Amino acid sequence: MWLGYGFKRNMAHFASVYEDTAADLDHKEGMIRVSGVQWFTNLDISKRHEDFVLYKTYNAKEYPRFDNFDAIEVSKTVDIPLDYRGVMAVPITFLNKYNPDQFEIVGCTYDYGRPAGWDENISMAPIIKGRSVYKRLLVQNRNPQ
Repeated sequence: MWLGYGFKRNMAHFASVYEDTAADLDHKEGMIRVSGVQWFTNLDISKRHEDFVLYKTYNAKEYPRFDNFDAIEVSKTVDIPLDYRGVMAVPITFLNKYNPDQFEIVGCTYDYGRPAGWDENISMAPIIKGRSVYKRLLVQNRNPQ
């Protein structure tokens, strides 16, 4: 299962008896706007195989390492370095750009605990310099340059 085609600006309109209070140019009478709408699918659509163009290169100053597991933090999907060979922790929005030919999803961080098979002494809560960050997907570039 993967993300399929979404709606324009990730918003959809649905018929409703409720008043649409959205302050948006996309207002439609008799309908409510719902933001963040995406479809999941198992159909092999062309979007799934579009290469995500990477332009940044890795440098240790810009990509901090996690305190408690071996991965670098990439705070924005557009900032994924094209030449990094290790595990990268990326935002969940990465799924909009995910191409299984280009990246492997190797796991995700947890609010606590750790995934099966990982060292029992390693917490998978994402911590950088003693501070927690939001949940991340753990990915690896299949073809680093």
